[in-house]
Amino acid sequence: MNSEVRTTKLLNIGLIMVLRVLTIGCCLLPVASETQALPKQEATCPSDIETLMTRMLKDLPGYSNRVAQRSRIGDRSVEIYNYILIAGNPEFEPLPLSDLQYEPELPDETQQVFFTTLERQYTPTEAILLQNYYWLFLTQTSEGWRLVLLFSRLADLEQGDLPIPPQDARNGAIGQGIKLWLKDCRAGVLR
Repeated sequence: MNSEVRTTKLLNIGLIMVLRVLTIGCCLLPVASETQALPKQEATCPSDIETLMTRMLKDLPGYSNRVAQRSRIGDRSVEIYNYILIAGNPEFEPLPLSDLQYEPELPDETQQVFFTTLERQYTPTEAILLQNYYWLFLTQTSEGWRLVLLFSRLADLEQGDLPIPPQDARNGAIGQGIKLWLKDCRAGVLR
């Protein structure tokens, strides 16, 4: 038994020495110079609103669902939650807003897009399909596209219900998902 313990200790000491040599050795490796650095990826954000929205709406359910999942971490008391299944049906015909304002507050280059989402809402007893409607305002800056405003009109849960008025949705899962997607688009990390 004594020789087995001694052998195990020697093996452990040997392993520690090998790890130290490897650790020190990795620090002595030459560092890549700036000329050897990886080339910076070019921004992949389309300047055309229709191309941008087609790409965004394809990715939006994944981005928004991750936002929703992160918001639920640690708060398991929420019994009703939504998953965005699909986003689509973009419409690019803007509503004329300048006639409705005393002084225009939105810059002229602001783009309006209407789109819908199909969401599944889970309750403790059932899953409900909901179609929700969004009115998105984007503007293109020197750094790329930015979210200006996002309004949502949630689906009617019961036939004959009065329509729910539009609500500011910038800080909801869809709004945060759009902000994250645009950030990734500006950084050039989208595929």
